[in-house]
Amino acid sequence: MAADPLDIVISVRDMTCAYGERVIVRDVSFDVRRGEIFVILGGSGCGKSTVLKHLIGLYRPAAGTVTYHFPESERPLRMDIEGGADREAILRRIGVMYQGGALFGSMTLLENVRLPLEEFTDLPPSARDFVARMKLSLVGLEEFRDHLPSELSGGMQKRAAIARAMALDPEVLFLDEPSAGLDPITSAGLDELIQSLSRSLGMTFVVVSHELPSIFAIADTAIMLDKTAQGIVAQGNPADLRDSSDNPLVRRFFHRETAGAEAS
Repeated sequence: MAADPLDIVISVRDMTCAYGERVIVRDVSFDVRRGEIFVILGGSGCGKSTVLKHLIGLYRPAAGTVTYHFPESERPLRMDIEGGADREAILRRIGVMYQGGALFGSMTLLENVRLPLEEFTDLPPSARDFVARMKLSLVGLEEFRDHLPSELSGGMQKRAAIARAMALDPEVLFLDEPSAGLDPITSAGLDELIQSLSRSLGMTFVVVSHELPSIFAIADTAIMLDKTAQGIVAQGNPADLRDSSDNPLVRRFFHRETAGAEAS
């Protein structure tokens, strides 16, 4: 069933992502609905992180359009080549957690989360501290506000990175491999946090992942990319794709089968 246009926050049409002459994905189209947890999945090298980097403006598409539909905007905003003037406005309304967390090691958690507020708001110092502590509280880390990242576990660092990504109250939060490198219990706790934030804040999440337990736990909608196909080979709810898809690429991914197993 097609999404209601009023529910769409990101619309991607015929996007091609390339590094020079090397095409990674070609002519991909999809919509991200407001308030959903949208997962970009697939095997290694299929272009998951590349698509995310194009959505957040680190790279411009070689072709196609990336359009953001924010409720308060007078018009849709473009992140592609044609929408260069819109990029700054979009960046103020999205947040990003990079795969490694990218926290500043010489700064406490409070200072890390406070940094976007110092750079992009006119709030007084006391208000910046209050907001930063509130964001850390949302991810269960307020009592660790004076710790350095090196003093925390990998899972806690990921939580702190999410808190920093939420500092400016983004409408869309992008998470690049949030469960990477975490043990199953810590990963499950992070999945629960993402679900809780989605429900309580109504925030839209776009998550890159290849971790099947996390994908099944959090995703409302997913697109599956394939390296050989250079594009989307499946789209929908992950459980439905696992149980109903007749595409051998999709079946192998969700059932953890090799090409040899499929042939046999």
